[in-house]
Amino acid sequence: MAAAAALVVGVLAAMATKVDHVVALLPPVPGTRAGVAFAALCAVGLLVAGLRRLSSASRCRTRRAALEEAMPSAEVSRGIRHRALISSLAELGTRVRLPGRFSIVADERGLSFWSGGRRPRRVHEILWREVRSIRSDRVIVGSGSIPVAVLRIRRGGSSLDLPLLLAGERATSFVLVDAPFFATVRSWKARHRAALAAEGLELPPLTAPIPVITSAQLAAAGR
Repeated sequence: MAAAAALVVGVLAAMATKVDHVVALLPPVPGTRAGVAFAALCAVGLLVAGLRRLSSASRCRTRRAALEEAMPSAEVSRGIRHRALISSLAELGTRVRLPGRFSIVADERGLSFWSGGRRPRRVHEILWREVRSIRSDRVIVGSGSIPVAVLRIRRGGSSLDLPLLLAGERATSFVLVDAPFFATVRSWKARHRAALAAEGLELPPLTAPIPVITSAQLAAAGR
């Protein structure tokens, strides 16, 4: 009983922000009993959602550990299933069943998507030779934007963009952002170039930041 209570408290603490947001949006409900019943129903719904998220996070950690043990030289990331990704895979002629959070393994062959837990199952693979380019971009979500890794894929005469949203490792986090996100994209680019070079294929062009010329540099050049 104590363990169950601790679990409930942990879930509510992890989802404190979401609870406050939902409570703020609740309409006024006439009657004390109706208000209490409605609040209890919302609390149960949030608790169930929190338990599902914790269960999914635990499954992802178990799968990641199994993949890292089986492929120690590979890099394992966590991806987020979304409509644009499923649509792009379907256009490539592949219909896969991805969980809400799936594992992305980058190795010498390419990128592969995995589901399952202690015994991971590979559900799709993209070979490096099929990848034309890898770039970071942003997609609009609500009033803000989040980073996305975009792979330009060419397969069977078709060429399209495959958008990959990367997830954070904590149960309370959503997308991977900032330095960890860009480090993952750089690592994929390096593996991509190394694989193409090993096969003697054409390498994608390197991109560099646009140089910024200051007024001081212009003045010095004019002397």
